[in-house]
Amino acid sequence: MYQKTYIYIYYANLITPMLSLFLRFSVAQCTWTPYLITFQHYNLPINILQLFYQFTINMALPTTHFIISFLILIPIVASLSFNLTNIGPQNQNRDIVTEGDGAYISDGGIQVTPDGIGSNRSRKAGRATYIRPFHLWDNRTGELASFSTNFTFVIDSDGDRTYGDGLTFFLAQNNSVITPGRAMGLPLNITTNQPFTRFVAVEFDTYWNGIDQNVSGISNRSDHVGIDINTLVSVRAQDWLSNVTGGGVCQAWITYDAVSRNLSVSFTGYRNNTVVRQDGLVYNVDLRNELPEWVIFGFSAATGAQFQKQNVRSWSFASSVLQTDENNSLQPNPGSDSMNGEKSKVGLIAGVSIPIALLAVLAFAFVLWRKKKNKEHEPEEVEFDEEMNYEFEMGTGPKRFSYHELALSTGEFAEKEKLGEGGFGGVYRGFLKDSRTYVAVKRVSKGSKQGIKEYASEVKIISRLRHRNLVQLTGWCHQKGELLLVYEYMENGSLDSHLFKEKSLLTWGTRYKIAHGLACALLYLHEEWEQCVLHRDIKSSNVMLDSNFNAKLGDFGLAKLVDHEKGSQTTMLAGTLGYMAPECVVTGRASRESDVFSFGVVALEIACGRKCIEFKAQEKQVRLLEWVWELYGTGAILEAVDPRLGLDFEEEEIKCLMITGLWCVHPDSEFRPSMRQVVQLLNFEATLPILPSKMPVASYFTPSIIQNQILSSVDHTDSSNQTTSSTTSSVSPSVSLLHSLQ
Repeated sequence: MYQKTYIYIYYANLITPMLSLFLRFSVAQCTWTPYLITFQHYNLPINILQLFYQFTINMALPTTHFIISFLILIPIVASLSFNLTNIGPQNQNRDIVTEGDGAYISDGGIQVTPDGIGSNRSRKAGRATYIRPFHLWDNRTGELASFSTNFTFVIDSDGDRTYGDGLTFFLAQNNSVITPGRAMGLPLNITTNQPFTRFVAVEFDTYWNGIDQNVSGISNRSDHVGIDINTLVSVRAQDWLSNVTGGGVCQAWITYDAVSRNLSVSFTGYRNNTVVRQDGLVYNVDLRNELPEWVIFGFSAATGAQFQKQNVRSWSFASSVLQTDENNSLQPNPGSDSMNGEKSKVGLIAGVSIPIALLAVLAFAFVLWRKKKNKEHEPEEVEFDEEMNYEFEMGTGPKRFSYHELALSTGEFAEKEKLGEGGFGGVYRGFLKDSRTYVAVKRVSKGSKQGIKEYASEVKIISRLRHRNLVQLTGWCHQKGELLLVYEYMENGSLDSHLFKEKSLLTWGTRYKIAHGLACALLYLHEEWEQCVLHRDIKSSNVMLDSNFNAKLGDFGLAKLVDHEKGSQTTMLAGTLGYMAPECVVTGRASRESDVFSFGVVALEIACGRKCIEFKAQEKQVRLLEWVWELYGTGAILEAVDPRLGLDFEEEEIKCLMITGLWCVHPDSEFRPSMRQVVQLLNFEATLPILPSKMPVASYFTPSIIQNQILSSVDHTDSSNQTTSSTTSSVSPSVSLLHSLQ
């Protein structure tokens, strides 16, 4: 999974006879070997061995020979991902390696520096790294991997107000050294401030010294978070509202985007004993210029002359797939020099070639067997099975679960475990005993409009996306006619349950954080990923909230990929009434701008605490967008603020969100902002627009046409806010743009 190997046809010539002998022996003895246990997972009859043997030996040996010869020339592409939710001794040397003065793993997590009492706890340095190195970039192709990591940690001085030094998340060259008791455990010569080996780190610095005087962006003698590149003089830094004396649990999100080259850091701190999130620490850097192809990564820390305990409690990491095509990128041995000569390469080739060849042939035979067995299936279902088997069973995507495993985890999809019901089916809470984690299992109903194509789209798109504000897909199942998707479990459910169903009252600070997180997710989808992703179904019920009320956008069943240059796609009408942009209803064209419109609707719902269409409201307030725009035109926009908030909100922020929301729902798509502009507005990095005092009319229809069509459609849908996917009806356009932005 973590390396790429090329095997030449010479080895294929050796493998095929060996495989033939292997099959003859296995079938003759009726012995289940480790290579054939895979069949048990699919409940194949024992005579499949006989069929496979006859096919391979008597009919298709030349073909099999060719397939082996061809497939094993293709590089293995893989991403590196893991999720360690409750780090404990079981992870020692299995997932994590500790080094240095007293670093170890306890029931409470990774103790990067000692937590003991007395003089032995000062001037200590430790390090904890993932057991396997990370292939960051490929020398021949120049391709660079994106990655994101999230971890919870505690820095605790046991109440002492003098403490130090700090904790880092770092990437470094293999075999890098640890600076004894200083430099936060990084491979740095503290005297010359020169690195022993190259590194990039995000520091959580709790000790102010002379080096920090040269760092801009931080207050004097403050705890801070910084981005370090081969030196402790941070290239970017930001004050940190730490809670070292109180030992509060903090969380950090670090993301590197290989397209934009942005290294972004977000983290939590404490203000008046309340957890707050701090964003905005970003630095543009091409990591190919700073780090070798293969790096070790993890945490380092030091105590210096003072003391503080530095503990990492949970850690997740995910990277994008890195395509490599030359044999110089073999994974280095974590415990030795990365260039051990051709002898190690030859040994690796010999050791890997036979399993790869066996898997290739088994996969080929399995596909043929499945095709024969599933002739009665619809063509699209057969095509999906084959594609999914190749992309996920042989790849590194989400785990394939059995139906039995997911049914057991949800209590046979018990009603008491149901988290919600949407247009495509129910979502259930499940508990996986092996990993001891809760998950959310989406069970696509058999009568749903989300067929095999939409299901495949959701799996293939979201499994490749990596962003802190997107729900992570962890697994899937297509078995017994069931379509199941497994997601990370969101403790606080969906946004709509808090806004409209009074599950809890969201504070204004939490609401603004949610809107900002959703905007960042859409910016990533539209501009920062390798292709433009059109979500096409952005609504409050598809915005999930984790344990810290961070927004995570989910449900990619209607998502489409388009080229960045194109940015739109004509397709069947899809989305949810009330959230769909007017041009989608008329033309069926989905675009970045139509996603922006949907975001604007959600933004106004967040600020106003009510649905976009509310039939129980007064006549002028039925349609949220028109009502808020009317109040904006009269200078009374704050009258639309959720009355449950009282006066407990930041006026500047709420005006910013509401005016930004109105700009996003401009009826004419040409006048809407991009998501980059939206994020800049929410970060107060740009000036709010001056909108028309009356809601404009788009250039291709009159308001009565679209309003009547939407309200007529809504009258015929139930209150569950289900998603629509149908062909568009013809509407006569009207070319009369009454208002436009100056």
